[in-house]
Amino acid sequence: MIDERVEVVIEEYNPEWARAFVAIRDFLNSSSVLTLMRIEHVGSTSVVGLPAKPIIDIDIMVKEAEMSDAFNAICSLGYRHLGDLGIIGREAFRLEGREEFMRHNLYLCTEDSLAAKNHLNWRDALRASAELCTEYATLKRSLAERFPHDMDGYCACKTEFITNGLSRFLSASEIALIREQNL
Repeated sequence: MIDERVEVVIEEYNPEWARAFVAIRDFLNSSSVLTLMRIEHVGSTSVVGLPAKPIIDIDIMVKEAEMSDAFNAICSLGYRHLGDLGIIGREAFRLEGREEFMRHNLYLCTEDSLAAKNHLNWRDALRASAELCTEYATLKRSLAERFPHDMDGYCACKTEFITNGLSRFLSASEIALIREQNL
């Protein structure tokens, strides 16, 4: 997890989240290296109508050969490297001291990593299915009530629902690895 001490608060969808992503993406693109990378808004704030924690999740997708250059560019913008946080193929970063940007989690992912597939496929599945969104919103609200100060517990309990939803996109071994890394 990025910060397990964060209070788990679920807010109704806010169109400002899309604008906040654009502002952060534009800041990232101030690095000439990062303008060449694919920058994706992922997570619940990227799905119109879906309640979410008001924290933007962003993936910068790179080829393995571009990882070092992208890593250095991200750090040059003031991001602090947090490590992979137990997720293979993904490096996490936090920007501190820049109050003009909404709180966000920035991840550097190789394009073919399971972390990237997980984020993109889940986002796209939610965007494609109002029923799935409704079920997920209900689960998120109930887990936020159950785990108001336990981000790890909140995330762990979402894992089964998410991996079941991802099972049509990923192999059984990939699903098992996601479960293992998230629990």
